[in-house]
Amino acid sequence: MKAIFYALSLLVTGAAAFFSYQNVGKYQVQKEEKEATIGKNDTLTKQKTKQQADLDEEKVKLETANRDRESVKQSISSLESKGKALVRDIATLNAQLEEQKAKFAELKKSEEQLNQMLSEQGGGVTLETLPATVQEMETKKQAKTKELEELKTGIEALEKAVAKNQEEISRLAERDTTRDSRIRRNSMESVVTAVNEDWGFVIIGAGSNTGFTPQTKLLVKRDGRLIGMVKPSSIEPSQVVAEIDNDTVAPGVRIQPGDRVILAEPAAN
Repeated sequence: MKAIFYALSLLVTGAAAFFSYQNVGKYQVQKEEKEATIGKNDTLTKQKTKQQADLDEEKVKLETANRDRESVKQSISSLESKGKALVRDIATLNAQLEEQKAKFAELKKSEEQLNQMLSEQGGGVTLETLPATVQEMETKKQAKTKELEELKTGIEALEKAVAKNQEEISRLAERDTTRDSRIRRNSMESVVTAVNEDWGFVIIGAGSNTGFTPQTKLLVKRDGRLIGMVKPSSIEPSQVVAEIDNDTVAPGVRIQPGDRVILAEPAAN
């Protein structure tokens, strides 16, 4: 009887040890799963923090680009006003130039009349009156010649002023054209027309004709929110093939046709 009881005691003790060992194993597995879950949560939290920081940085860049764009618009408006003022000045100078040319023509005519008078004086001038007549004519001729030279100098100065203003207008027009081009590039926006998730690329409905280059960094947004970044790998005149930067795409988000594409960095002014 005691032997049976002793055997049962051993059996119960062994069973307890067996179940205790199983519980320890399950606890260790649960502990490892919990630690793995915590690690994943930490990784996702860091990714979310980085993506938020990147988004904030892109918002700052966009705000800076918008401010620069307004500044350029104001500069262009100022240059246009200066250009209009220069055009008015040129019109005034041209009118003065025509007036001076008319005076020059009158003086030229007077000079010709004076020369004619001198040639006609030969038969009616006596020896007594000749010196005085010649001196008087010489004085008049010198005065007319001086006035003529002054008019020539004035005309040359006006012509130089007109040429200088024309050069300034051309320079301002070229500057306006360059700044308009940069403004259009800073505000350039296109659309994703196709997506290949297996190969990790998208097709954008804009190409080299709009200024895209292999060095251009592009942001993809949807409903005003940044959802990722792409980098051009093949550029054609009317479309661009760009690789998806999966590190910048938020978890659970996929780039889709219709998403908008903008420049990551605006063009410098």
